[in-house]
Amino acid sequence: MFTRHPTMKLIPALAFFSATAFAADSAPPFQGSIERLDPALDALIAAGTSIEVLATGFNWSEGPVWKDGGILFSDVPENTVFGWKEGETSASIVLKPSGSLDGTGGQGSNGLALDAKGRLILCQHGERRIARLEKDGSFTSIADRFEGKRFNSPNDLVISSKGTIFFTDPPYGLNKGKDKAEIDFHGIYAVQVEVPGSPAIALIRDIQWPNGIALSPDEKTLYIAVSDRDDTRIMAYDLPGKGKDGIAGVVQGVVIPKPVNGRELFNAQKLKSATRKGGCDGLKVDSQGNIWTTGPGGVLILDKNGKHLGSILTGQATANCAWGGEDRGTLYITADMFLLRVKTLVKGL
Repeated sequence: MFTRHPTMKLIPALAFFSATAFAADSAPPFQGSIERLDPALDALIAAGTSIEVLATGFNWSEGPVWKDGGILFSDVPENTVFGWKEGETSASIVLKPSGSLDGTGGQGSNGLALDAKGRLILCQHGERRIARLEKDGSFTSIADRFEGKRFNSPNDLVISSKGTIFFTDPPYGLNKGKDKAEIDFHGIYAVQVEVPGSPAIALIRDIQWPNGIALSPDEKTLYIAVSDRDDTRIMAYDLPGKGKDGIAGVVQGVVIPKPVNGRELFNAQKLKSATRKGGCDGLKVDSQGNIWTTGPGGVLILDKNGKHLGSILTGQATANCAWGGEDRGTLYITADMFLLRVKTLVKGL
């Protein structure tokens, strides 16, 4: 169950160190702005709020999560998890390798999350699995197969209050010409974080290119960011978790809700332009139920009904975001080569 590669750096308790660092003052010119489309945005981001560049120089930054007073995030092609803390002038390597352990040059970690015990849970592209980082630097594989077939490349995840990991599995992390897809759909799955090796439950099979994933504050709605280049959008599903048609399975007494009533909440395809790069990739939900999803131009802010309130325009293809800070009132954004942040008036979950 435990795997350790002989060349991996063991970083107990995710200590920060400066083997490689990227400073904000070495950044290329950054031009960003906050676009206000609805007065309701004023209650979420104060007038005059700026976008702050914290660090730069990354290949493709992704999957941020707040842990132990700092923000952690993946650089997927570099097979590395970086970290940044207040008062530091650069981001530092926290974990390398992060997602491909066999030395073949596979892709690293993507989405990151914390379980109820504060342990780091990673979508590992190269290993094609969901894994947990242990205190001694080893990894526990939580799930790597569906019905005996290897996952494509788990991309992003969200963990419910009951320890259910919902995750997406598009093939973006497969090495072209080397890795072959064994599953003939891009699935959305569920496993239990405390039951490594238990069978994964396929929840949704009919979405091409599912990417980011999030839960509403009451955990009764599941949101999926679809990064289809021709139809990028946000999907919403109800999670009844009861009744014959509302339960996908039960794992050690924990009910896995079945997503039903799938519907398009917001279509972002119309926002694409030469100056607004990217599609719907990562997303998070704030404590009020608003959805903050990356999309064309940066981070799109939607209310729970899918109304577009405004955007944090980064000028970059933007991958993901997450709240952090001691009060969970700062949004950290991974945008291509940049790590950014924006102070918000609303807190993250």
